[in-house]
Amino acid sequence: VIFVVMETTGNSLSCLIECQLIIFYKYSPTMETVTHLPEVKEGKCFFPFRYRDGIFHDCVQFRVKHKWCSLNETYQGYWKYCSEEDFAKCVFPFWYRHLIYWGCTEDGDSFGKAWCSLTRNYNKDRVWKYCD
Repeated sequence: VIFVVMETTGNSLSCLIECQLIIFYKYSPTMETVTHLPEVKEGKCFFPFRYRDGIFHDCVQFRVKHKWCSLNETYQGYWKYCSEEDFAKCVFPFWYRHLIYWGCTEDGDSFGKAWCSLTRNYNKDRVWKYCD
């Protein structure tokens, strides 16, 4: 396993080999350390997972070509690219506003597209996706 140190100086990145990955954010004076290990192809996605300052209920795509997921509840460097079976599934029934839904609904969507909740209580968690 090779780790890289990346640091920003103005608008450029400089890298050194055999170190831990260090990311500096322009908008924050603090430094965040994130260790990234090689993909674990046979792993199982853990949802929801914590990454940086967010909680994610589905595969994510941050400046990479393919969506990925964490293999731990709190991302610790173990990850894999998502396959079709890894993407979040709709949870039925779910509670939205004052009704319980047993299938996808177009209610509340300004584009009229069917959607579903990824948790039992949309009113509390507000996590959803469009239905296929």
